[in-house]
Amino acid sequence: MSPEPAFLLHRRPYRETSALVDLLTLDYGRVRAVAHGGQRPGSKSRQRLQPFTPLFVTWQGSRELKRLTLMESRGQTALLAGEGLLCGLYANEIATRLLPLELPAPEVFAFYTALLEALPAPAERALALRRYEWALLEALEATPQFTTPEGGVLDPQLRYRFDTASRAFMPAERGLDGRTLRYIEQGDWQHEGLANALKAVMRAALAPHLGTTVLRSRELMLDLARRRQRP
Repeated sequence: MSPEPAFLLHRRPYRETSALVDLLTLDYGRVRAVAHGGQRPGSKSRQRLQPFTPLFVTWQGSRELKRLTLMESRGQTALLAGEGLLCGLYANEIATRLLPLELPAPEVFAFYTALLEALPAPAERALALRRYEWALLEALEATPQFTTPEGGVLDPQLRYRFDTASRAFMPAERGLDGRTLRYIEQGDWQHEGLANALKAVMRAALAPHLGTTVLRSRELMLDLARRRQRP
């Protein structure tokens, strides 16, 4: 195979000196493979297999668990810290949890790449993260439907909540107004005051696919927020 652009999503020890890795690749989506020597101190594969580092990889094997045969850097590691780092860890965690193995998802790869470029800049971070989450939902064919469950048009004057079963929006006393939801549907995500609503929609749409296990990255983000609030 030709060298495949990739990013490391997750790595854990495997047997004595190897590592079991999940990679996000351009053409093959999420790939799981064994990196021999990936846990050996001083090994080149361990040095290269770092989060947020653009890679070229090749592998062998026809089953779900591959064997990496090439790992080369293809660019600089994104230098992330603080909230930017936690957002990056969140992006890796949800891709690992959501993407089925070897489901082609080139749009996810593209928006992940754009996200890593945006994360160091606080003003660009949230919007890039929402577009990445949307790409994941599209890959799963699980994007919200901006109608009522019966297919009706959303009333700008009414409030709605996301309905998991239909992926549409049901009238509710508390929720997001129809006008805001229309902005989101149109992709006008830079509209002033839309950030919190957009985040709420993404979280509601992702929740049934993430399951009940708490995201480790979200726990770390909440802990950071608590520490910032301390006098």
